[in-house]
Amino acid sequence: MMSRQAFLCSLGSLYLSLLFVFLLMDVYARPANNSALKDKPADSKDENEILPPDHLNGVKMEMDGHLNKEFHQEVFLGKEMEEFEEDSEPRKNRKKLMVIFSKVDINNDKKIGAKEMQRWIMEKTDEHFQEAVEENKMHFRAVDPDGDGHVSWDEYKIKFLASKGFNEKEIAEKIRNNEELKIDEETQEVLDNLKDRWYQADNPPPDLLLNEEEFLSFLHPEHSRGMLKFMVKEIIRDLDQDGDKKLTLSEFISLPVGTVENQQAQDIDDDWVKDRKKEFEEVIDANHDGIVTMEELEEYMDPMNEYNALNEAKQMIAVADENQNHHLELEEILKYSEYFTGSKLMDYARNVHEEF
Repeated sequence: MMSRQAFLCSLGSLYLSLLFVFLLMDVYARPANNSALKDKPADSKDENEILPPDHLNGVKMEMDGHLNKEFHQEVFLGKEMEEFEEDSEPRKNRKKLMVIFSKVDINNDKKIGAKEMQRWIMEKTDEHFQEAVEENKMHFRAVDPDGDGHVSWDEYKIKFLASKGFNEKEIAEKIRNNEELKIDEETQEVLDNLKDRWYQADNPPPDLLLNEEEFLSFLHPEHSRGMLKFMVKEIIRDLDQDGDKKLTLSEFISLPVGTVENQQAQDIDDDWVKDRKKEFEEVIDANHDGIVTMEELEEYMDPMNEYNALNEAKQMIAVADENQNHHLELEEILKYSEYFTGSKLMDYARNVHEEF
């Protein structure tokens, strides 16, 4: 017969074994290919204010080369996107969607054409631009301690390292005295990348001082043609495997390092590859020659490109155009509401007639 002590030891071993299994399940069930910067919660408000975001509203691709999964909703809802996320009541969401439909339908013919949708997409993209400008004013004040209207690289570096947990006074003193900073390798790599971006945002004549407008380009490269080019170069550099400064389909869809191997993660990766393949072949590769150049990727990334907005409008219409008349009726948008708003509206057919 097993002693009480032996039984407890056996029970403890079983518990530890189960705990280890659950931890492994948690690790291997995590989706691959997600942006670390986007998904990782900000350590502090300051870091969130001064670190260029990976996700840019109204831009088709993240700064790390991942596709923006919320793009369609961002260019259809604009600043109202948060309201749909926060308000899960279908009836209220239907009414909001009906109001949006009437705004897009500028000729009041009860249907939305490609030109109407293009105009709306440009308007909503501009909303995101203006929102970024307003936020930048606050962020610039946070990193401009003396309020002189310019931020030096050293001033920014001090604020950035402080947001990462370093002692601000000690860092400032060491920089002032040209002393060596003891920084871990990962943080130093981030700093080096930020410094490259800082140089690019510093308009001629270069002085390593950024004013408010230049700081906006630093945080939001979509606001500057030069910074947009720089962002495209960074993305191609990260994805280009043979160093020819162009992207083939295989390079664009190749899975990043760290792909997990369980079936759930494999399904996620399969969807990821499928989405990227479709985007590469149908949208980014404009001349369909199987190669994406820097110029093609730059046009694709430019949020204020009217030609792109028209193509996007046609694609958005095609998704929900069930009667194939190249227009969207209200019933079609309500039925495909999840695509346009991220919110699934149930019983749309019955309720739409109630609300008419």
